[in-house]
Amino acid sequence: MNLNPGTASPNITNPNITNHSLSAIARALKNGDYSSVELTRAYLDRIAAHGGALNAYITVTAERALAQAEAADARRAKGESQPLLGVPLAHKDLFCTAGVRTSCGSRMLDKFIAPYDATVVAKLDAAGMVTLGKTNMDEFAMGSSNENSWYGAVRNPWNHALVPGGSSGGSAAAVAARLCPIATGTDTGGSVRQPASFCGLTGLKATYGRISRWGMIAYASSLDQAGVLAQNAADCALLLQGMAGFDPKDSTSAQVAVPDYAAALHQPLQGLRIGLPKEHFAEGLSLEVEQQIRAALAVFERLGATLVEVSLPNSHLSICAYYVIAPAEASANLSRYDGVRYGYRCERPKDLEDLYKRSRSEGFGNEVKRRIMVGTYALSAGYYEAYYGKAQKVRRLIKDDFTRAFQEVDVIMGPTTPGTAFALGSKTKDPVTMYLEDIYTIAVNLAGLPGMSIPAGQVHGLPIGLQIVGRDFDEARLLNVAHQFQQASDWHTRTPPGVSG
Repeated sequence: MNLNPGTASPNITNPNITNHSLSAIARALKNGDYSSVELTRAYLDRIAAHGGALNAYITVTAERALAQAEAADARRAKGESQPLLGVPLAHKDLFCTAGVRTSCGSRMLDKFIAPYDATVVAKLDAAGMVTLGKTNMDEFAMGSSNENSWYGAVRNPWNHALVPGGSSGGSAAAVAARLCPIATGTDTGGSVRQPASFCGLTGLKATYGRISRWGMIAYASSLDQAGVLAQNAADCALLLQGMAGFDPKDSTSAQVAVPDYAAALHQPLQGLRIGLPKEHFAEGLSLEVEQQIRAALAVFERLGATLVEVSLPNSHLSICAYYVIAPAEASANLSRYDGVRYGYRCERPKDLEDLYKRSRSEGFGNEVKRRIMVGTYALSAGYYEAYYGKAQKVRRLIKDDFTRAFQEVDVIMGPTTPGTAFALGSKTKDPVTMYLEDIYTIAVNLAGLPGMSIPAGQVHGLPIGLQIVGRDFDEARLLNVAHQFQQASDWHTRTPPGVSG
């Protein structure tokens, strides 16, 4: 049974204790239906029994989790009642976590023990959350399938022969398989929304600057943003409340007030104007996915919204611009891994040049090396303005397209991905085809806007996602829109085969 907001809290005798949503868990802990220790042990037992088949976790922090759960129970016994107190979660393995391996899915950082907490980790620890472990991911967040990890591919809980999406595929698989109730992720070009679509989850990427990037290992600094993978929008609202806010340690953090996200969930959608980009309903989109998206849009119309066709004329340039800008920033960010200060170091180097070359060639995987080389070329003398400079101009055009569209509508909707989850290994030999999986999501990162993916149907038994995009710092509206749809539909309650919902 999947408990949604408004239903009774579960009882500890319920054998499906790990199936409950974050919102239901928070209520049950507050009501004393079970303790954080009992809940944490249940999740750790489930990870031990089922986690290996999915390869969703890189590190499970059982002792740390139980200690945090005991501390949370002690705080609650003293009268504390914060909504996240004692709730378990998992972190994508690029959020630095003091005393815990933070690998970024790479051999380069396989033995790196973070000496400090990322701001996101510190804030959620302070709220009393319990860290179950660190989830698998594409190496340095570079990928759309979670097949680029040094620790092996993650498998989709809906079908173990399929990818879960990337780069936050470990977080998505863990939540979908109920190996944790909620998880953090990051989104550079769709890496929260695409896995959410493939795994039947609600995934939120916040506005650039809404959540601190301090302690979040960088891929492309002007595009990376933290996000949430959860069962539903109400859960996303609770975790985002604990993550969002200005951080003086992060120069890209925005000094913008954080609203009460949960309070905004229940606003009616009467009069909402939904923009449908005609470019997102054109060639390349699966007909079956389009039919499901159209059916979901009809639900919004019944809720009082109006559909308006809009145009994002430069959206077709987003992948070209992204795969210049992101690799260029990656080539700069990853230059720090030289085998000298920290990270992987080759054995018996002949000299300094050999140390650099072999440490990087042995420590990085093929996709990371491919993007470093592309980015270094784009930034090289004689090519900077022709490639990187031009890509930044295209980025401005894409942002302007959204600005014009939002003069006519309140949110923009369309498919999250062109199709459903694809087979493991089916696109690894064709990087361009793999890159096209993010064709609808990348423009949102280039523009720095908030975006969500919510379950909106199924094709041949596999989930598909509806993408919702909003104005800068308008996460509250996105969560409201998503929540109202989820009150009128049940796609978010569907679980993979063998996972009792």
